[in-house]
Amino acid sequence: METPRLILRQFTPDDAQKLLDLDSDTEVIRYVDLGIIKGGEPLERSYEKYQNNVLSKWMQYYQQYPGYGFWAAIEKSSQEFIGWFHLRPALDSQFNIDSGLFHADEIELGYRLRQVSWGKGYATEGSQALVSKGFSELGTQCVVSSALAENRASTRVMEKVGLKFELKYVHPEIDREVMKYSLRNPHKNW
Repeated sequence: METPRLILRQFTPDDAQKLLDLDSDTEVIRYVDLGIIKGGEPLERSYEKYQNNVLSKWMQYYQQYPGYGFWAAIEKSSQEFIGWFHLRPALDSQFNIDSGLFHADEIELGYRLRQVSWGKGYATEGSQALVSKGFSELGTQCVVSSALAENRASTRVMEKVGLKFELKYVHPEIDREVMKYSLRNPHKNW
């Protein structure tokens, strides 16, 4: 899939180091790493974990949920890996299940980008492409996304792509406020 400035491609086993490098930046993961969120050190990371666990799971999405999954984001102008996006069943996330506030008909939008790519509109551009794909090609009923309440940059992306604030809750695992946004498919009759 392509946008004006991005190529969104499926992950391959060769992407393990790129993911490790991305997640080794504590600023990039400060709102998503449970170790940091809970006031401690980042969770341990290794090349082997990304190669054998993370990528193998992500690559299973391509067969298990055709059209959905995780995409490596490549900047067209430089051909550099700048991060990733996902569009997946919301209940495939234990974090979402634990909250008790996500449903089987919801598809979760997510993204993570390198710091050098922040503030350039890439998160909005890639997210909009996936929301459009979900609604027009995949028959997605509802796209949802969530972030810690303090992660204003992420919630702003959600708003820019049309998701609306749904609720704020304190997640039981981290004892922090999380904002959930959602958008129902405008092509479906509710």
